[in-house]
Amino acid sequence: MTQKTILLVGHGSRIEEGNEELRNFTAQLAARMPELNIETCFIELASPSIAGGIERCVAGGAGVVYVVPIILFAAGHSKLDIPLAIDQAKRKYPAVEFIYGRPVGVQERAVDILLDRITEAVPLGLRDKPDTEPVAAEDTIVLVMGRGGSDPDANSDFYKLARLLWEHTPYKSVESCFIAIAQPSLNEGLERCLALGARKIVVLPYLLFTGVLMKQFTERAAAFAAAHPEVEVELGSYIGNHPLLADMLAERIEETLEGKSFANCDTCRYRDAAELHHHHHHHGEEGHGHDHGYGHNHEPHHGDEHDPKHGHNHHHGHSHAHDHGHDDSVPAAAAGSLKEL
Repeated sequence: MTQKTILLVGHGSRIEEGNEELRNFTAQLAARMPELNIETCFIELASPSIAGGIERCVAGGAGVVYVVPIILFAAGHSKLDIPLAIDQAKRKYPAVEFIYGRPVGVQERAVDILLDRITEAVPLGLRDKPDTEPVAAEDTIVLVMGRGGSDPDANSDFYKLARLLWEHTPYKSVESCFIAIAQPSLNEGLERCLALGARKIVVLPYLLFTGVLMKQFTERAAAFAAAHPEVEVELGSYIGNHPLLADMLAERIEETLEGKSFANCDTCRYRDAAELHHHHHHHGEEGHGHDHGYGHNHEPHHGDEHDPKHGHNHHHGHSHAHDHGHDDSVPAAAAGSLKEL
């Protein structure tokens, strides 16, 4: 019996360590699912490209390629870039069928990962401090930092995840911020925690693997801790090779194989309009908040669009922008113009 072929699509980073982390993650996932032929590719900044990954799948004899994004939330890359690459592949390989999965999205297991990262967070001890009593939960705020983008639906999903995290913790608050394009910025998020009276701030990056953004995050958090020695600041890690991430991706693979993925990109008229204006600016690097921003969601074509186990929500509004903003040091105007298309 011929193995089914899965093409996992990661973002890619200018920092090779991040690309290697993704490759190691997908290799472990492949070992966990030996009945499948699993290939890995990248949207940008690393090889193979999506086109190169598809070529490997077809050269390996795949008649059907199941494309699953390793992306946290549905935004420009998963809504436009990957479907455009699939469209090109359909023209190049008319005898091959392509079935597209969906990003990780909002899941309870993502909350569990963040809870683990809170437990593992390490103090940013920039100078010797005398031993003091631990800061009480009611004086502690968790600040979760997302990547950020021009897609309001993806940004709101991130806020939903932060709210779910708050529901599972005893802390004074769980606040949200972004490292690129969207606001509030990381610096603004940290200042908000101060304004809310935090004596301790646990800062968590909700990023998949290391890269330019993770290094920016660490530097900015450390600078804030140095400027505010009166506040305890703890730094959490990115998601990385957490076993629950493998569980979430395995579930996305299974639902794609079973035809339970709900994005129908073939008939999306918004993508047709977006493609007229879309030129791949892949010279921009990951740390510059590169985001095509043609955000849109697709109506499900199945009645049972909600997973009863995990309470996934599916937003069906269309939202469009073409935003080439850079990181959160860029003026606020970079986050505007959300309705250009």
